[in-house]
Amino acid sequence: MAGRPPPLAGRVSIRAARPADVPQVLALIRELAAYERLEHQVVATEADLTAALFAPRPYAEVVLAWVDGAPANTPAHAPPENPAGFALFFHNFSTFLGKPGIYLEDLFVRPAWRGHGIGRRLLVWLAEATLARGCGRLEWAVLDWNEPAIGFYRSLGALPLEEWTTFRLSGAALERVARDGDAR
Repeated sequence: MAGRPPPLAGRVSIRAARPADVPQVLALIRELAAYERLEHQVVATEADLTAALFAPRPYAEVVLAWVDGAPANTPAHAPPENPAGFALFFHNFSTFLGKPGIYLEDLFVRPAWRGHGIGRRLLVWLAEATLARGCGRLEWAVLDWNEPAIGFYRSLGALPLEEWTTFRLSGAALERVARDGDAR
């Protein structure tokens, strides 16, 4: 890619989010939602994220990418600085493989840091974690119009699952199914 800055070899560190990072995680989620033109759907709060990420049984995990290593070596109680990007993921399970997998819910690199290899470093971290945890696959979804992301994922060897359609129950439909059960 001509005109792009080179990767920041050795200058990017990836670390698990800590409770003090929750405001930054929420800020990154809001930035991602704005990029995806979905900011009207963000209702998550810092309390929601704290409960989901740091409860005795967390529902998801977040890793943050920091440029120049800061603040990877700062004490856990120190206020977080601005990360360059993040990945939020959780475990799923493949009945066909008989193994867990990792589902990448969100991967986002702030615009100022794009083209420096940070997204690749986050995906490398996730691929390593997938294998280290004995998982059989790493999966994610991408919006059809997001050609830069699709091109990036294809460059890594990721393949779209075009024969699959994603379905979702949420809001009133989810409540109706849960409430009514078999009744129609």
